[in-house]
Amino acid sequence: MPTAPARGTRLGPVALVVAGGLSVQFGSAVAVLLMPRAGALGVVTLRLVLAAAVLLIVCRPKVRGYNRADWGTVVAFGTAMAGMNIFIYQAVDRIPLGAAVTLEVLGPLLLSVIASRRLSNLIWAGLALGGVLLLSGMLTGGGFDRLDPVGAGFALAAGAMWATYIVFSARTGRRFPQADGLALAMAFGAVLSLPFGIVEAGDKLLVPSTIALGLAVALMSSVLPYTLELLALRRLPAPTFAILMSLEPAIAATAGFLVLSQGLSLLDALAIALVIAASMGAVRTQTKRVRAIPEA
Repeated sequence: MPTAPARGTRLGPVALVVAGGLSVQFGSAVAVLLMPRAGALGVVTLRLVLAAAVLLIVCRPKVRGYNRADWGTVVAFGTAMAGMNIFIYQAVDRIPLGAAVTLEVLGPLLLSVIASRRLSNLIWAGLALGGVLLLSGMLTGGGFDRLDPVGAGFALAAGAMWATYIVFSARTGRRFPQADGLALAMAFGAVLSLPFGIVEAGDKLLVPSTIALGLAVALMSSVLPYTLELLALRRLPAPTFAILMSLEPAIAATAGFLVLSQGLSLLDALAIALVIAASMGAVRTQTKRVRAIPEA
């Protein structure tokens, strides 16, 4: 019967994205607690190196049988992954987690506007942007003008890398089976980040308790969410996925409240509601589109 599979096809990718968002933002909150021990770049290195080790052991990806375009996709994906992590951790070292993720998500929102040819997606992206801007203003006590400009710049750069990550995650998922491409890209990103982490943290990266916390961050912020997003992007259009990323500031605000004791006001709640409404609207539009496509 077609009904049940179709429903699973529609809801499955959305559940993967939401689960990935919860994992990555709570992992980021743990990473903030780890920064005094290893520094922002040290945390990035621990996160990527340990995540790459886990994925390579679990996936045992094959390295033969791929062409130059396949490897180019992996390199681009790994570079975007490393850049996204380096920039966002530099940002949260200077500005609050919620504000940093709020600025970062502007990248995926811009991608959704550029990639989408549907008016409805533009409307949902605009609504999400309104919620994002409202949330950022409340979390920083008056708007972007009170943010550290260097931290804000890093967050915006992370947003550009996030949009690139979405594009090449989808391409990697189509070119490589299972999570093989993700494991290879993560390894490349880890190699790129390693010199920065060594220069900043040195032998602090070898402290057992720091490694244990770094492994928790790697699993929560990289292994689980990136795998879920890779699977979701095989069945979810990039514009819809990008709008769903607007849920990240809301999740980050919640993680900041629960883990880092950052407060939430009524206006914060209103901003979060706008973001959630936009994401739900985007998903509903996509499910209607899927339902309208006749079966072969």
